[in-house]
Amino acid sequence: QVQLVESGGGLVQAGGSLRLSCAASGLTFSNYMGWFRQPPGKEREFVAAITWSGSKIYYTHSVSGRFTISRENAKNTVYLQMNSLKPEDAAVYYCAAGGRGGDVTLRLSYDYWGQGTQVTVSS
Repeated sequence: QVQLVESGGGLVQAGGSLRLSCAASGLTFSNYMGWFRQPPGKEREFVAAITWSGSKIYYTHSVSGRFTISRENAKNTVYLQMNSLKPEDAAVYYCAAGGRGGDVTLRLSYDYWGQGTQVTVSS
């Protein structure tokens, strides 16, 4: 049984930083892992993705230069370092794992999802 467990969310002031972690268990293979977020009252949106080897990394434009995705395969863990946080970054952040290929920015490309972790940014 595959489980993805996010941690590291919380309350931070604008301009601050947080690091999210996603620990995967029962996952034998995934081409890529990603982070999505869902602001209150809005659709879940793509944030960042990384291939298994780490050779390809993708970011949505609004976080490029502020967020960094990385993975530690020996620990089956993917991270999202978030710096210079803005109030508009506030959302529930979800980790996802995918192996079917396709556009990594799309939710349908992912097979497994975590339960989410709340990030709140105060202005």
